[in-house]
Amino acid sequence: MKAQKGFTLIELMIVVAIIGILAAIALPAYQDYTVRSKISELVIAASSPKSLVSEAFQSDGMAGVTAAVAEYNARALADKQSKYVANIVLGAGGEITVTTASTAQAGLPTDAAGTTLVFTPNVQGAVLAAGVTGAVDWACASTTATTAATRGLVSAAAGTLPAKYAPSECR
Repeated sequence: MKAQKGFTLIELMIVVAIIGILAAIALPAYQDYTVRSKISELVIAASSPKSLVSEAFQSDGMAGVTAAVAEYNARALADKQSKYVANIVLGAGGEITVTTASTAQAGLPTDAAGTTLVFTPNVQGAVLAAGVTGAVDWACASTTATTAATRGLVSAAAGTLPAKYAPSECR
């Protein structure tokens, strides 16, 4: 008698079925991961305005923030854009709103394109105010701001980016 070598047809079919099931689970998770990696550029893009607002507040209080906001918002749109960032706008209290690029430009899914993340400056657990001193900390908000609230920070407004795509700091 000769010993059988190789795999039977049923064994090969079982392996193919297992690979198919694993692929069906892994692909959606991987797609969300790639979107989250693109969205992380929004956090990086907000670092320069964060420094601007923080330094303005530390050196000249709310008057400095007002001047910094006016100067930053007057900059050309091309200076604020990147492949994944459509615009960055500062609010009167130093809030930073970063808008994602369109689907065609950035390759983002439709529910993530044209949405916003909002960064709110906080001093002593409250939004910036005249006469308050201390280190500036930042609250980040997508459609939710649970992490910021857990850390005792106040968000001026919620963003419109779905929380499933936001960095953990912004959920």
